[in-house]
Amino acid sequence: MCKRYFFQLLFYCAIAVRLSAQTKPNIVFIFADDLRPDLGCYGNTIIKSPNMDRLAGEGILFTNQYAAVPTCGASRVSLLTGKYPAEKAALENEAAEKMISGKPPGIAPETFIEQLKRNGYYTVGIGKISHSADGYLYGYSEPRSNKLELPNSWNEMLFNPGQWKTGWNAFFGYAGGFNRQGKKGQVKPYEAGECNDEGYPDGLTANLAVEKIRALAATGQPFFLGVGFFKPHLPFNAPRRYWDLYDEATLTLTPSPDIPSGVNPASLNQSAEFNQYKLGDEAASLSAPLSDAYARKLRHAYYAAISYIDAQVGKVLEALKENNLDKNTIIVVWGDHGWHLGDDRVWGKHTIFEWALRSTFILKTPAMKKGTVRKEIISATDIYPTLMDLCKLKMPYNGDGESFARLLRHPGATAWRNTAISYFNKGITIRTSRYRFTRYFREAMPVVELYDHQQDPWENKNIAAAKPEVVKEMEHTWEKEIRQAQKMYEGR
Repeated sequence: MCKRYFFQLLFYCAIAVRLSAQTKPNIVFIFADDLRPDLGCYGNTIIKSPNMDRLAGEGILFTNQYAAVPTCGASRVSLLTGKYPAEKAALENEAAEKMISGKPPGIAPETFIEQLKRNGYYTVGIGKISHSADGYLYGYSEPRSNKLELPNSWNEMLFNPGQWKTGWNAFFGYAGGFNRQGKKGQVKPYEAGECNDEGYPDGLTANLAVEKIRALAATGQPFFLGVGFFKPHLPFNAPRRYWDLYDEATLTLTPSPDIPSGVNPASLNQSAEFNQYKLGDEAASLSAPLSDAYARKLRHAYYAAISYIDAQVGKVLEALKENNLDKNTIIVVWGDHGWHLGDDRVWGKHTIFEWALRSTFILKTPAMKKGTVRKEIISATDIYPTLMDLCKLKMPYNGDGESFARLLRHPGATAWRNTAISYFNKGITIRTSRYRFTRYFREAMPVVELYDHQQDPWENKNIAAAKPEVVKEMEHTWEKEIRQAQKMYEGR
């Protein structure tokens, strides 16, 4: 045996010894921005998402996981802290900066990453984990600061901005190194780049994650690795080869092209974020849907961005296997909320309808070999206590979520809460196994909405006026939460 192969054998043996001695599971948590459950494993027969589908086929696919807030920063803070919003700051993209950044270690609310770090985990973040694109606090058009958004969470916070120079430039980046803010919004909301995967930032993030996985494999220390991909967030940019996976003319459009009946337009939004891309073919509004041709082009772009992200997720999963880490690593893929693709005439998030709140959630533990589908209603606030349970750690405080680890360990288990609460737009919404009940605190009427998911899965008809007995029951059951929401919105 030549020396080269002898030393390689020693290296891999050393890794194997370290892994066998490690009892705590590692965690790789993949954050995807604006990823609604439009994957093959969720039943979309058009989308090309083989890597996430494969993971779902080995782990657990949750079909009804809901964000607590339909905007990036606030949704992620709710996930990270296991807490529902209790003040207006918790509804903002700057929630982490206002509620977590300045606190000393060990003061609630804290992220589950802090708790892992306190209990011997080496914690690494790459990309967008909370709201900041690279983990540091600074404005979209400013130079990167040295102030971490989650200072108590990380041993290392990494990002490769490449030709875009800063995280925020990269977040709104186009092929060739320019970005939305540098062009003052004079860009399209999509791009088919003539480039390889590294021609956009998420390709660089995947490569950085692969490198870090190799380094972590050699340490033998349990680790948490958070990998935050930007897509499919606007702009819907991806290398052309991912666009070429689809025939635009055959793409189906939304089953909900109009404003739901019995609903005030104040419950929706005017697609303001989408309309910041001033060179778009058409502007979106609630007055009329976009043309079918443009809607198909945008859906094509969104699907291409998903396929691009799926390929990057595949690189991370393959790196875990290559470094023999898949046998002791919990893997999570999570979308921070959903997105209206013209549904209810909206292009964006920022509503408390099903389209904006339901998102991708796949979880695999080392013991899992065969995929399972769970249809229970799960809140993002449940993920913190579940990870603590799986790692045999205690919750440092009483959060609003509940561990669903028993659903993972006992596939036949049925005893579960089956509710998720979400907040935004001066409203609170409660999703149960059958209904979505929504209460707004505003002048525009009606302020109560009720949707029966057995009869109306797309929430096209508000039946609150026709079902006063159900509304009364919901208001009684959730009286405490509704009053708390009113106090939050009214500043009392």
